[in-house]
Amino acid sequence: MPAAMAIDVQLSISLSSLAAARPPPLASVQPSCTTKPALPPPYTFFVLLSISKSLWRRPPIRASINRNPSMSPTAKDVSQNGSVTTSTIFEIDDSDFSRFSERPRPVNIERKRSFDEKSFSELSITMSPRPFYKNAENSSRIFQTVDSIYSSGGRSGFNTPRSENGFEPHPIVAEAWEALRRSVVNFRGQPVGTIAAMDQSGEELNYDQVFVRDFVPSALAFLMNGEHEIVKNFLLKTLCLQSWEKKVDLFKLGEGVMPASFKVLHNPVRNSDTLVADFGETAIGRVAPVDSGFWWIILLRAYTKSTGDSSLADMPDCQRGIRLILSLCLSKGFDTFPTLLCADGCCMIDRQMGVYGYPIEIQALFFMALRCALQLLKQDCEFVEKIIERLHALSYHMRSYYWLDMKQLNSIYRYKTEEYSHTAVNKFNVMPDSLPDWVFDFMPKHGGYFIGNVSPARMDFRWFCLGNCVAILCSLATPEQSSAIMDLIESRWGELVGDMPLKISYPALEGHDWRIITGYDPKNTRWSYHNGGSWPVLLWLLTAACIKSGRPQIARRAIEVAESRLLKDSWPEYYDGKLGLYIGKQARKFQTWSIAGYLVARMMLEDPSHLGMISIEEDKKMAPLCRRSASWTS
Repeated sequence: MPAAMAIDVQLSISLSSLAAARPPPLASVQPSCTTKPALPPPYTFFVLLSISKSLWRRPPIRASINRNPSMSPTAKDVSQNGSVTTSTIFEIDDSDFSRFSERPRPVNIERKRSFDEKSFSELSITMSPRPFYKNAENSSRIFQTVDSIYSSGGRSGFNTPRSENGFEPHPIVAEAWEALRRSVVNFRGQPVGTIAAMDQSGEELNYDQVFVRDFVPSALAFLMNGEHEIVKNFLLKTLCLQSWEKKVDLFKLGEGVMPASFKVLHNPVRNSDTLVADFGETAIGRVAPVDSGFWWIILLRAYTKSTGDSSLADMPDCQRGIRLILSLCLSKGFDTFPTLLCADGCCMIDRQMGVYGYPIEIQALFFMALRCALQLLKQDCEFVEKIIERLHALSYHMRSYYWLDMKQLNSIYRYKTEEYSHTAVNKFNVMPDSLPDWVFDFMPKHGGYFIGNVSPARMDFRWFCLGNCVAILCSLATPEQSSAIMDLIESRWGELVGDMPLKISYPALEGHDWRIITGYDPKNTRWSYHNGGSWPVLLWLLTAACIKSGRPQIARRAIEVAESRLLKDSWPEYYDGKLGLYIGKQARKFQTWSIAGYLVARMMLEDPSHLGMISIEEDKKMAPLCRRSASWTS
């Protein structure tokens, strides 16, 4: 027999024996499923290709994976039959989550991969929007990342075996999961969220509450680990709170406003639990949270994508909740811009920091919430038309007037003022002399970003991490702009990452600017808290943006920096200093979203298919009509 034929026969026999000996894929992961779904064709192809390569290149290796049941997070069965009763959640007792119980049904999943084939194909396209890599090393890393999408690895978590791209779970992952589970809050026997921090060394203040924005990374961590119950309970409970009457002094807030946070009060005498919600009436500055409603919509879509089940989002009460939130934003008034006018302190930066007006964080979240709602809303053509109209206007406005690169910076530098008529170039009458000196040194030759704020005669040129990362995830940024943002982060690594990722804003307000803008705020001194502080929670947003932009090596480098200190420093809320070298002077330890942000970043880098629940692909219909905002593309 010829040698080549002998090898083919041996390979065929080996593949047949391996296929016959392979255990059912769902047996150890989701025993509650009654039927075994077939492997999707792309998944099968990559599995067989991987086996073929290993048999051809090296002798067989017997792998032994030590799974410790006591260390493994509990998997939850979340499949549903899709039927929903006509009664609303507001007619049901607060403690009765059983009315929304999930009954098993066959779901087309394989080892917790609940995204459909469309999601996989979209993600693979997203990984390489254009020839972004600059050398062979980056190119090889991208193919490794794409391969990992179809990895046959088990559930993400600290017991996950070695992945296809050689990514080993870090020893602190187990500690992180343990700390995250300690933060879980129960309401009448059901998990409904995680408190802000578990630090017992200081006064609780409001750190013992469940914040909507803070819970998002925790929710994503649980979803990626196959634990859906806590996320569903959170979504339903906050939806109930939306219907409460909301007053600050004698003024009544809009019906669609979501709470900033809620607290579970336990009465040991009566053995009862009650909820107390905060809609901004007890917050510093008494500002309502504009971002809470957007995060709720984004998380609802993430839950739907993760479970593969749309019955929760299709509930009449959830549909109504989405419309109420967006009705607050889509109503027409005196605004001449499609962006949302906001007060200081209405988002993650919840103290006076000069972000009043049209901050990038709110605009990016608004854009993402609109795109999520477009996928979730059913049978409301008129409202959908309003969303589409706003999306087109908002994408054009943001890409045209918020984007800053070397070319646009030079244009602003040469602006003429006091221009009238429709042909004006300087439409907002920005004075060139208002350009800060630091921006000329900060802007790299190849790179760009969305600036912090644009309003008449005012442009805030500061870098805000959250808004730029969300802009990438929701495709508000074009592929070219996304790559330019990554170029900026790489070029200004010392300023934006330093010794601890990631700067929430850059640069810090100092001297006269700090006194006037913050009002002498002692917590927001230079390079501290929201004024240029370093926040580990932003790691998950950076990682997601890097993967979507096809630059996972940037995220890997940032994660390695964070891993060297986070556990040793007891998971601080934020770090101080120009390089993020010092634990924040008022930072809480065991901050839950610092823990969850790290876990989500780790799991996404290990298995990039998780990105599908938080990322939205570009809509070609909303491509910018003008090209002046495009950054370097060579």
